[in-house]
Amino acid sequence: MRLLDRYIIRNFFQPYLYCILGFLSIWLIFDISDNSAQIFDGRTPFVSVLQFYAGQIPQVLVILLPVSLLLALLFSLGRMSRANEIVSMLTAGVSVPRVALPLLVIGLITTGVTLSLNASLAAHAERARKVFFDEINSGGARERTISGQVFRNRTDKRTWFVAHFRPGSNQFSGVQVVQQDEDENIVRNYLVTDAFFDPAKTEWRFDHAKVVDYDKAGTITNDKVLDSLTIAGWSETPFRLSSANVHAEFLGISELNQYLHFNADFPETLLAPFRTQLQYRWALPWTCFVVTIMATPLGIGFSRRGILSSVATAIVLVFSMNFLTHLFLALGEGDRISAFAAGWTPTFIFLLIGLYLLRLRATNREAPSFNPASLWRNLRTR
Repeated sequence: MRLLDRYIIRNFFQPYLYCILGFLSIWLIFDISDNSAQIFDGRTPFVSVLQFYAGQIPQVLVILLPVSLLLALLFSLGRMSRANEIVSMLTAGVSVPRVALPLLVIGLITTGVTLSLNASLAAHAERARKVFFDEINSGGARERTISGQVFRNRTDKRTWFVAHFRPGSNQFSGVQVVQQDEDENIVRNYLVTDAFFDPAKTEWRFDHAKVVDYDKAGTITNDKVLDSLTIAGWSETPFRLSSANVHAEFLGISELNQYLHFNADFPETLLAPFRTQLQYRWALPWTCFVVTIMATPLGIGFSRRGILSSVATAIVLVFSMNFLTHLFLALGEGDRISAFAAGWTPTFIFLLIGLYLLRLRATNREAPSFNPASLWRNLRTR
């Protein structure tokens, strides 16, 4: 690493860490202030509160890292510009892209960190938050049970009715499985007291099961009661059976892939939120790299007035990107546009804007000004 790269990174890293720690502190103070009444009234153990807030940090970092990058880049590059250090580098023959290179590498590293957090931990943090406050409001930790679950396996023509089960458990109580043939005729009915799934063998064990066979006319042809029945080869899993109760925003990348794989026969309108969230989870981390590309040329200025204008432009661009991201996300979840377009379009749009700004700065040209006074002045001089 060249001395120039180390100098640029050192000037950037200190405000970057200050921004991250500062934003985390502000979030923690405001969140505790908002929820302190619930936490204290519920007599929540201190250790549980610590575990809860530690689990929330990945989700908060996914949101804060792009903003921290933006402010740290604008501050460090603006300070170097005011001290004429950037001008000295350019005079010495160092190009703007070369000056920006170490910062772009940091942007890529931050993107990788954000991707690892967003793949699973950030999604689970939102679900953990809901469970945490539900337990406080209900007077303590309680066992979550889902009753009256119905699942339809359209591919294998099986319909499951589950009386009770706990999410994340491999045990189900009061199960009825109706098997149909290709003509939608009921051919077999399983009435089971308790059902267990063995993930190692990928097989089901039905305890105290009654199996009833039917002919095409619906007449019972066979009726038997078994203490235990083992069935292998069925595609249903506990996660798949409970999929009707999951929300797309609470699932990580691997869980979204699993949901879409096992429920590919669902209508597109039901799958659209999960397809969109999957693309969104891949695209969101790249916001860090896009912010780096946009903020770097805007942070480099050759006058105090130009720096202030660039800072305002950078903030407007980042907030516009955040608005478009949520707009396209809503359109994708509503099946108005494709999931890929919903997840990636804002990223591509502002990546092109960032590359355009970087090219203008590299060729020593000013970015177009959207200041009303400047526009009016230009119109009068024509």
